[in-house]
Amino acid sequence: MTISPAVSAEAAAVSIRDLNLYYGDFQALIGVNADFRARAITALIGPSGCGKSTLLRVLNRMNDLIDGVRVSGEVLILGENIYGPGVNLTQLRKRVGMVFQRPNPFPLSIADNILYGPRLHGRPSKSEQEDLLERCLAAVELWEELKDRLHLSALSLTEEQAQRLCIARVLAVEPEILLMDEPCSALDPLATLRIEELMQELKRDYTIVIVTHNMQQAARASDDSGFMLLGELIEFSPTPRMFTRPSDKRTEDYITGKYG
Repeated sequence: MTISPAVSAEAAAVSIRDLNLYYGDFQALIGVNADFRARAITALIGPSGCGKSTLLRVLNRMNDLIDGVRVSGEVLILGENIYGPGVNLTQLRKRVGMVFQRPNPFPLSIADNILYGPRLHGRPSKSEQEDLLERCLAAVELWEELKDRLHLSALSLTEEQAQRLCIARVLAVEPEILLMDEPCSALDPLATLRIEELMQELKRDYTIVIVTHNMQQAARASDDSGFMLLGELIEFSPTPRMFTRPSDKRTEDYITGKYG
């Protein structure tokens, strides 16, 4: 495993130490070590089945929902070991929000999609709701488009609008980290570029970790990249370095299209 020092542990929002994950007898993650920078975009790349999405789901313990999963090692989110005793999973998933591959708006109004999470956590008050709606929709550049349509079903939106709404829905619960699992796979190239531009805006306030099969997207949109293969994190470094001077031949072979 070749890991370049993309970031010091002290500056990391996420620190992973000797992480192993098993689905029953199958080891899906093998001895992963990495530090993800705060207020930066980290891309996880690699061929299908290499462990990218599994590693992403480790960060908010979504893998816990799968029978037979076992995890060893440490995952520190802002200094707290999320696999330590007494971790409140509801609070963890509030701090570490997730945006999925395909837009998945709830079959509710646009407004109710945004307010769903905050209401579960006992906020906001009625007087705060309008401000929250404006703030979250403005953050994903939808406020001007949708401010007069908040009562309409979220299922009436275009795919790009729906994905932006799903991001706004996550922002409404005030996370610190955003996980994005192939967030542009269902979008056309123009919509993909607009979501990438949105990510650049969001990283001013959030730490973002993205899984992508799109090499061009990783090169354009991320600050740091990790290349995964067969459950191992083969290389981790600043994105420009990985794409121009990879340290491991397996990384070079993947980036240049020799396999994967």
